[in-house]
Amino acid sequence: MKIAIGWGVKDRGFLVGLLVGALTMGTALPHLISLGGGADWRLAVTVASIGAVIGGILCLLAQVGPHHGVATKFDPRAIGMAWTNRRVRLAYAGYLGHMWELYAMWAWIAAITAASYSASMAAMDAEYYSKVTAFTAIAMGSIAGILAGLSADRVGKAKVALLSMAFSGSAAIAVAVTFGGSVWLTFILVVIWGATVIPDSAQFSALVADASPPELAGSLMTFQTALGFTLTFFTVQMAPLLAASYGWPFVIVCLAAGPAFGIVAMARLRAMD
Repeated sequence: MKIAIGWGVKDRGFLVGLLVGALTMGTALPHLISLGGGADWRLAVTVASIGAVIGGILCLLAQVGPHHGVATKFDPRAIGMAWTNRRVRLAYAGYLGHMWELYAMWAWIAAITAASYSASMAAMDAEYYSKVTAFTAIAMGSIAGILAGLSADRVGKAKVALLSMAFSGSAAIAVAVTFGGSVWLTFILVVIWGATVIPDSAQFSALVADASPPELAGSLMTFQTALGFTLTFFTVQMAPLLAASYGWPFVIVCLAAGPAFGIVAMARLRAMD
């Protein structure tokens, strides 16, 4: 992300949006690959791993841009800006609300839709269409993320993040309400959920970069990402446990609490402008 924002200033929302869009498409592809492997997970893991190796090699060709901030000697106190700088703190809060929902949704959306579809079709058919749904939903998020980045630099990053969370949270609740019902309705709602669950991600990183001294932007974005993925460890692991006890609709509603928290943070950040 630091390399990406080093190539621009006024278009950072778009630059990070492109990066997150690529990440999102990479997340979607294994679901598409798994259609060729059936129940055997080895094909998806092998192809995805080869892609990761190629991606790692391509990283060696990346160069820093003209706006790349060079960090000074590491100072742990710089991380304190995540709390003392109110703009950075609110961007962190929004990001954590976003991450509460995102990876649990990505990790379990195929299982969620398979359980929902199985109420009206054979289990094998439900599993097949759940993979199609997962790929489509996550891939749509890739496109939406890039489009959101284009608009964020004009209308405001906090506004785009707020609207994205409002739509994703609403879509999640709609999926919970219609769970086990019409397959087509669930498919459409899940695709909307997938398209709106990710566009805000890039904007939180861009907001942190905008509010940080250039030489500290990389550290603060790294710390932000570390906190977010630490949170996902718990949400991803707890989701199936809660589903086993209370059902997937309950879990989906719980995930919607993340965007609700993030909306409050973004509303406060916008009020500072």
